[in-house]
Amino acid sequence: MKYLILVRHAKSSWEFDVIDHERPLNTRGLDDADLVSKQIAKQDLAVDKLASSDAYRAKTTAEIFIKNLKIDASIISYHYDLYDFAGYNLIDFIKSCDDQINNVMIFGHNHAITDFVNTFGNQIIDNVPTSGFVKIEFDIEHWKDIEKGKTIQILFPRDLK
Repeated sequence: MKYLILVRHAKSSWEFDVIDHERPLNTRGLDDADLVSKQIAKQDLAVDKLASSDAYRAKTTAEIFIKNLKIDASIISYHYDLYDFAGYNLIDFIKSCDDQINNVMIFGHNHAITDFVNTFGNQIIDNVPTSGFVKIEFDIEHWKDIEKGKTIQILFPRDLK
């Protein structure tokens, strides 16, 4: 079995005059990422590899989860290719994961996240919100063979408020 966790970056701020790639999180985004990650930390969540878009808002979201989940720094990586809205790079990234890794956590962007969970999960989600967490189980041995899996957990900030 392979497990994929997808997290959409937290709510970003439009307050600053910066390029899209450098947009920071706003206060709600910081709070929501903290809220969701602390709820997830109550579980026995296995993560063998954590990858994030290198966009500032995705990295910051990932760092909040990393801190609250106590993720080891040696399994963390940041990738420009995950600064992906269409989802093609996201799919390629997942399919290229090392088969010895069974639990992958990825921080990224919409529409790539929502499209992926609707294509590869078995529950339709209209829109994965900011700080949204979705875990999908795949009955495969090789990441390159992903096809329809089973959505086994969905957690959105609104579920905790």
